Amino acid sequence: MPGTNDSSAAIKDQLLSLGAATLGESGGVPLHPRIRPVWSGAAVAAPAYTVACAAGDNLAIHAGLTRAPRGCVLAVSVGDETQRGYWGEVLTTAAETAGVVGLIIDGTVRDTAALGQHGFPVFARGVGLRGASKNGPGSTGGEIVIGGVIVASGDWLVADADGVVAIGASSLSACLATGTGRATKEQQFFQELRNGATTPDLLGLDVSSIDSL
Repeated sequence: MPGTNDSSAAIKDQLLSLGAATLGESGGVPLHPRIRPVWSGAAVAAPAYTVACAAGDNLAIHAGLTRAPRGCVLAVSVGDETQRGYWGEVLTTAAETAGVVGLIIDGTVRDTAALGQHGFPVFARGVGLRGASKNGPGSTGGEIVIGGVIVASGDWLVADADGVVAIGASSLSACLATGTGRATKEQQFFQELRNGATTPDLLGLDVSSIDSL
């Protein structure tokens, strides 16, 4: 999987501008809403590099940071043991040095105040204080299931305050086009609503079945 370049930087800006909510209605696949930003304002859009950890163990994450292309977001599955501190400030510092731009993990992390101070985007189930072992096994670079969605290295992940969506590499252009069209239409709606239109009018909704008491 190649690292990011000028073209992917432009794609990142487009994806972040559209946002996870719009992209999730435009062909992106939403991850389970249990995966949330661990600090306010976190946002990231980048190709995924996948890591599958053994339950309660984060050795594969350490390996993944030595293998991940610069400009990617690490996507991590952790098996059935989610309540561990799989990630913290030490791994964040290592990730920044390696050029990894964020973490999306279907488990818990710690050192959340420090993660916010670093400005490093992390999306997780929450906070887990107990440390993880470092014995393996695990794998990097293959397909994983994260937040109930199959993600492969090279798929794009977009995460912000609304949640996380996955976009298959082969679907990216279509998703961007649909999302841009949807965003343009919504801007038109906003103007028409300010001018006195109603949402039933704009959306063609029949509200006659709703009683007025």
